Amino acid sequence: MFSNFIDYLDSIKERDPAPRSRWEILFYPGVWALGLHRVAHWLFRGEMFFLARFVNHLARFLTAIDIHPGAKIGQNFFIDHGFVVIGETSVIGDNVTIYQGATL
Repeated sequence: MFSNFIDYLDSIKERDPAPRSRWEILFYPGVWALGLHRVAHWLFRGEMFFLARFVNHLARFLTAIDIHPGAKIGQNFFIDHGFVVIGETSVIGDNVTIYQGATL
């Protein structure tokens, strides 16, 4: 699990020239939004819809990125900057980068 997280951070570093280290990437709102989405999606799949939406709203408040708990997102997904909306029926594959202001 830890090596998957390191691989994820490295995939972001490859696509974004700005960070100087993995530690800097940990401050990216897209990383936080995706991590909280993984929790919300797990709750959503377990039919704990209220808790899933609560985590979703918390993530949106903290990051300005709104990812519906029902959205299916692959590995190494990267949101560069914020103000992104991803709806419930969205299916996003592996190694995808989305830039600011996108709506899916």
